[in-house]
Amino acid sequence: MVSTLLTPRGRARQAVASGRGACGGTAPTRILDWGHPRVRSAVRSIGTAAEDGEGPAAKVAALRRAHRWISAGVRAVYSVEEARPVSQVLRLGRGSCSQRMAVLEAVARAWGIPSRVRGLVVDGAFWYPRFPRLRRLVPDQVVLAWPEFRVDGLSEADHAAAPWLAVSELFAGAGEPRGWAGGGFTNAGPETLFEALSRTSVDWDKAMACPASDGSCDLSAYLLTDLGHFDSRDDLFAQHGQTLCGPARFLAEPVLGRRAAGL
Repeated sequence: MVSTLLTPRGRARQAVASGRGACGGTAPTRILDWGHPRVRSAVRSIGTAAEDGEGPAAKVAALRRAHRWISAGVRAVYSVEEARPVSQVLRLGRGSCSQRMAVLEAVARAWGIPSRVRGLVVDGAFWYPRFPRLRRLVPDQVVLAWPEFRVDGLSEADHAAAPWLAVSELFAGAGEPRGWAGGGFTNAGPETLFEALSRTSVDWDKAMACPASDGSCDLSAYLLTDLGHFDSRDDLFAQHGQTLCGPARFLAEPVLGRRAAGL
């Protein structure tokens, strides 16, 4: 199939035993280049983590503030260059869900909040609703770097992976019950996965409570492989490659990198 030909060769994307350790960190990386003047300027615009007070709740509130700033300031597009440095994403003013999550990680690290990623291999069919006429060109597997943030003091009763907070839990308990109003994330229309985090549950493990009448927050059926945890998204992509091979990214980026999500 065409979708298979677009993906990197020679990559053994195999599941790992649960609980694989990764300490994460706050150091800048090639992708999370928070030392770059452009990234530092963005961090100053967002403010400091201390603005919301002290303790774990304040750190979570600060990350939510950063998420809202990124949602408003970085336009959602279908870029396929997942290893693009955060400074370049901010220069362009647009990015994919993966790239905007990287911006959130870079801000967190600049604040001294460690981050790591969980590597997920997701069925390409999850993206079919966005490309109904181009399904044969959708990769059969999509490598997703799912961020986690270390928030010391996080309640283990409320967060099983404490002190690590998955980005899917960032807005848990904030405002209306998530997953009810407007249903779960359908991956169709203008809303992207990044924006959906603030409105509804995004569950890759069938572990969150979904509304009885609508299980669309449960995305576990699309998870093909759990690659475990990595200290950074740089490490994940170095070991398992990006979703598309280099030639496919070269051809697709000029078009998809400018196409607004939902169009």
